[in-house]
Amino acid sequence: MRALTWQGHEKVAVEDVPDPRVQEPRDAVIRVTSTAICGSDLHLYSVLGPFLTRGDVLGHEAMGIVEEVGPEAGSLRVGDRVVVPFGIACGTCVMCASGLQSQCETTQVRAQGTGAALFGYTALYGGVPGGQAEYLRVPQAHYGPVVVPTDGEPDERYLYLSDVLPTAWQAVEYADVPAGGTVVVVGLGPVGQMAARVALHRGAGRVIAIEGVPERRAMASRHGADVIDAATVDDVVGAVRDLTDGRGADSAIDAVGMEAHGSPVAKTAHLMTAALPSAVGRGLMRTAGVDRLAGLRTALGAVRRGGTVSVAGVYGGAADPMNLMEIFDRQLTLRFGQANVRRWTDALLPLVADPSDPLGVLDLRTHRLPLEQAPQAYDLFQRKADGCIKVVLDPAA
Repeated sequence: MRALTWQGHEKVAVEDVPDPRVQEPRDAVIRVTSTAICGSDLHLYSVLGPFLTRGDVLGHEAMGIVEEVGPEAGSLRVGDRVVVPFGIACGTCVMCASGLQSQCETTQVRAQGTGAALFGYTALYGGVPGGQAEYLRVPQAHYGPVVVPTDGEPDERYLYLSDVLPTAWQAVEYADVPAGGTVVVVGLGPVGQMAARVALHRGAGRVIAIEGVPERRAMASRHGADVIDAATVDDVVGAVRDLTDGRGADSAIDAVGMEAHGSPVAKTAHLMTAALPSAVGRGLMRTAGVDRLAGLRTALGAVRRGGTVSVAGVYGGAADPMNLMEIFDRQLTLRFGQANVRRWTDALLPLVADPSDPLGVLDLRTHRLPLEQAPQAYDLFQRKADGCIKVVLDPAA
């Protein structure tokens, strides 16, 4: 089959790789009909190379048609149309039963000291081949895949159940936005866009969104957010305070993560680490890695005393400097964590299936390209060129 593979720092290629097959009783194999590029894929593209091996298949947002099932794949049937959550979970262990599927004890990557295995996301998370491919092997298929209607609706109505929507929903849940309250969303990539919409849907009185890219601001604005131009406003935290009686927002969501703009020293460290041999780079990131924290610092500054900061952006630094005195003095609550996808999909499925599209899922994808053009799509998405906000790849095109 054809699949997108990692080849080196900011270098990916579509090439022939072996077809996946059922290897365990709970496996399934799906024919991928749509697969998206995520902001966290760009971390692999630029930063997390030390944990990748040349030829690794990338991608963790995929949906398609079930082609084959193992004997213990539960109620899943050949021909089902499914969305595949990016985290691989069993559904029955203590962590899954607690709603912490991202910490599943069955698929935890204990050799790396990390949580549940993820599709297409480095040796840190199990080295499981990803979904930017024609076919995908799905472990724990008795629990993970979400069966969606075969109703002729475009994949984009359901595709974001794989990651973007559950991540945004959890970000809002963790932000603990009071009814009628104000939440700041830092960064308007796909997760930030959906977090803003979810917050308003769930009863926030106001969403203030901070973003430097005009097309992203325009999209958020048409879905009800008040936007601040991070590219022209010198003091975005001050701007938030001006909009909130000098107090700050009740809650904030960092939807940016480790590669935030405005962190030149950490950016240089990222580039240097990515250029090192894998063994050396892995050791350095595990002990001395730092992230670009401008997004998190903005979220911390924009929230009021006693407020909550929810972190949906991915971080990977082991030596990040944090102003703990400020966090303590202002009595802030911080909540981090990988999305527990299957915890939220039952609530989300009726919303995405609703013909009225209350979350605007059909207004997120800006580019749909053939899988063969994935290298160009990564470059486009990274540069935010041509108004690119969300790219969906079509393996059949």
